[in-house]
This record gives sequence, structure tokens and C-alpha cells, in this order.
Amino acid sequence: MLTVKNSLMKFDKSRALQQKAHARIPGGAHVYAKGDDQYPEVAPGFIARGQGCHVWDVDGNEFIEYGMGLRAVSLGHGFKPVVEAAHRQMLLGSNFTRSSPIEYECAEALARLIPSAEMVKFAKNGSDCTTAAVKLARAFTGRDMVAVCQDQPFFSVDDWFIGSTPLASGIPKVIQDLTVKFRYNDLPSVEALFQKYPKQIACIILEAETAIAPAPGFLEGLQKIVREHGAIFILDEMITGFRWHLSGAQGLYNLRPDLSTFGKAIANGFSVSALVGRRDIMELGGLNHDKKRLFLLSTTHGSEAHSLAAAIETMRIYEREQVVDFMYAQGRRLRDGINRAIAEHRLEGYFAVLGKEPNLVYGTYDENQKPSQPFRTLFLQETIRRGLIIPSLVVSFSHSDADIDRTIEAISESLHIYQKALSEGIDKYLVGRSVKPVFREYN
Repeated sequence: MLTVKNSLMKFDKSRALQQKAHARIPGGAHVYAKGDDQYPEVAPGFIARGQGCHVWDVDGNEFIEYGMGLRAVSLGHGFKPVVEAAHRQMLLGSNFTRSSPIEYECAEALARLIPSAEMVKFAKNGSDCTTAAVKLARAFTGRDMVAVCQDQPFFSVDDWFIGSTPLASGIPKVIQDLTVKFRYNDLPSVEALFQKYPKQIACIILEAETAIAPAPGFLEGLQKIVREHGAIFILDEMITGFRWHLSGAQGLYNLRPDLSTFGKAIANGFSVSALVGRRDIMELGGLNHDKKRLFLLSTTHGSEAHSLAAAIETMRIYEREQVVDFMYAQGRRLRDGINRAIAEHRLEGYFAVLGKEPNLVYGTYDENQKPSQPFRTLFLQETIRRGLIIPSLVVSFSHSDADIDRTIEAISESLHIYQKALSEGIDKYLVGRSVKPVFREYN
């Protein structure tokens, strides 16, 4: 059995740096999911370096990681062929006054993998691309309203989406009212929106799949309804792209979205995102048409050459090394091992592994089998003590069998504590406050 590491782990440097960070940076981090409120009090605050699926915090503690840069690191931290490709391009220059040939080369590489990518536009983050897709849909249809899937957590930092969340402070109500919601796996809720707002909805945006699998016929039916009502079908593939299939979830489920957005795993952690889609829609942001001009995407660093070199090399490795198949296999190994531990500790209904193998997550439930943030906190606390950082169960190309097996053993030990907390009371085992949902109205 693994030895609990808590007595050996110290977080003194993290604690000191956290105080400084909160004094200078709102929230202490630049991404909500990395905030201190998302982790227990007994946790590393800052990661100093990573190699493969292993990371070391500023205090020198080592962990196996299962967040993998919020799913952006698909091959592994510091993956040498990708780093070397980026470095070679850095020596030639990263950004120029005119376009670089690598912009076309990367667009061609992406279009070759994604059948719906008749045209491609690069940016640096997902929100840039989803917002650009919404803008294109509005311009193309002449409509203002946007329909988003209410069961999926995030589409953009911009007003059109954040205005529909509990964090709507600072966003005018007139903008909030332009976004409406439908339910996943519920075609009548989609049809009802089009009936309620006839010829007003410009587009529907959703992820093909998160932790819940699509019901038979749902995605195909949604695509059909959207087109029947003259709206644009936008598929957010920031997570599913290069994890579900080399052609994204649209390749796996045989969809043909009008517009799609990709990012995260496209460049193994280098900053690249992409908007792709139908030529007649995308061309509104170009020069070769006689329609009213549309300001689409214009990001200084969207054409950053070394990041595009990293993307090209990452895509080559995906094809050559069958990375997606490997992530399915390792995710399956991890899921099966955790499920054995759940059964061993009689925790069915109290802890669950959810989602697709390359992108697993977990659910934590209290003594009444209700979703529980305190029990999530306890699980995070106990796995950290055993050398894991595990906000999700996301694997990479660097997660070896030995890494997975060590993880299963540590999780089994943590679930033993989880079971004791269910029967004896969580306050006996949880140190400090609970983690909190990102989307909440007050701190």
C-alpha cells in the first residue's frame, strides 16, 4: 500500500505566494478553474514544472496530474518533439508584419483532419472563437438571439454567454435577454425555442458530449431542427476535438456543423484555437465578397508562428502514434480500476466515474446520495496527500500503465477515508472549508 504523504508534504512556499498573488491578481489566478476556491486548504497553490504527466509544485512536492492544463495538454508536459518544433520556429521569429507561410500550413493540416473545415481562422483562446462564431451566425442570418445548452458549463467569457450565468454582474439586461437555453438530450426543448422566438434565433451552440452521452438521434435531430429553422449549428469542440476522434466529436458522430471551434489539445498546451466552418459563412470575415463587411477575428498573437508549429507537430503525432486510441485505452484502465475500488468500499451511489474514456470526470455524493462539494473537497484532499492532483480524471499520452495503477491504488485508499466520512461524519476528516462552484453569485 502507498504511504500517506501528508506528513512529508509542506506547502510553505505556496502559502506565501498565494498571499502575494491575491494582493496583485484578482482571484489570485488567471483562470477560475485554477482558483484557490476550487481546491482544499491542504493543497499545492502553484506548479513550478512538469514532465509527462508528473508535476512538481513550488515546494518540491511531486504529483501525477489528471487536469492536464484544463485538458489542453494531450501528449504530456514538456513533450520533446512539440517543444523542439516550437523552438525551431522561435529561432526564425514568432510574429511578423505580414503573414507567415506557417499560418497556411497549419490551416491546411487542420482542414485535412476536419471535413467541415472549409475555411480556418486562428486565435489564442476558445472564447475568441466561440464569440466569432456567434457574430458570424448573427451576420449571416440577420438575427440576434443565441440558444445555448443549459446543461453544459462554459462557452465564452464574453457577454453573450456570461450574461446567462449567475455571474452576470456588469452585463446589460438587454444583452442577457438575447441568450436563451435548451436542455441536452431534449429535442422538444430545442423545437420549443424556435416556436417561441420564430425567425429570431441566429444559432444554437453546444458541445456534442460532456459527462452525459448523447441519446440516440439527439445530435442528428438537433442538427436537422436547426437547419429547418434557418439557424446556424455551432459545435464547440474545445474539449472533444482531438480527444473523441481525430476529426473531433463531429467525426465520431457523423455530424456536419456549420461552424466549429477547436482549441486545448490542438497544440499540447501552446496557445492555439481555431474557428472553422462553411465557406459561405466564413467568407463574411474575408475580402472576396460584395456583402457588408464583418470584423471577424483580428488577434495580434493569433498567428504566433511557434504556437502554430507546435500545433502542426501535435497533429502529426496524433496521426502517427494513434494518440486518441491510447487515451481511450488508458481512460478505460483508469475507470475500470476506480470502479473496482468503488465496489470494494461499497460506495456505489456515493462516488461515480462519469464521461468518455479520454475525458473522464467524477461525481461525489453525500450520505443522502446528493451531489456534494464537501465530499469533493475531501476526495481532493486525500488524493493530494497521496501524490495526485485530480480535479478530473483526464488522461494524456504520457499516462503509463504504472502511472494509472499507482493512481488507482491511491484513489482506493482515499475512498476508504471517504467511506469512513460517510459513516462517521465528514467534519472528522475534512480540513478547512469546502470548495465552491465557479458560477455562484456571491463569494
